[in-house]
Amino acid sequence: MTATTRPPVRVLLADDEAMIRHGVRLILRHAEGIDVVAEAADGRQAVELAAAHHPDVVLLDIRMPVCDGLAAISPLLALDPAPRVVMLTTFGDDDNVVRALREGAAGFLLKDDGPQELISAVRAAAAGDAVLSPGVTGTVVARMLRAPDPGETGGPAADERIARLTGREREVLAMLGEGLSNQDIADRLGIGTGTVKTHVGAILDKTGSAGRVQAALLAHRTGLAS
Repeated sequence: MTATTRPPVRVLLADDEAMIRHGVRLILRHAEGIDVVAEAADGRQAVELAAAHHPDVVLLDIRMPVCDGLAAISPLLALDPAPRVVMLTTFGDDDNVVRALREGAAGFLLKDDGPQELISAVRAAAAGDAVLSPGVTGTVVARMLRAPDPGETGGPAADERIARLTGREREVLAMLGEGLSNQDIADRLGIGTGTVKTHVGAILDKTGSAGRVQAALLAHRTGLAS
């Protein structure tokens, strides 16, 4: 591998339906720079295989036996290094998608999204961007915005969490609220993507956001993004 060649994105598939795993694997096999390193049939196996294979991205079905995808999110994110978790869902799973995003999932895909959407989502997740299937994004985000702010249930209020940020971090948070990728933010601010990732990490830490989607919602709650 040369100095300018990026290592392939390592992906773990977790779905109890063998046909779904087979179809996703075939799509990703033909995508440049993506390797499927393991497959799991339930959430517990997904955590075990992720600990052994260190994937960059886990494509995780919500409904599985033994341990479902929702229960697997927290132990997956506790791994070191932690993978990016993208949920695989069907149109009727809005409530579960909301819960998954609140627990730190990087986003979600509909199982009937096209091959290019799947490939783009894996690459975006590996780059640290949020992955939100356009088929249900509006409904899910609206539902999350209608839910109480964590400050109303005992945690720091939104304004208090925003006050912890530097001016530049607020700029980046506003752009997260617009749905911009790390590359888009870097281009707009004239900085490197590595610097953007550093700012995003600081924002998540200072605001107590479990993931990029939570941070984007915070930007909307506080008026930084509309």
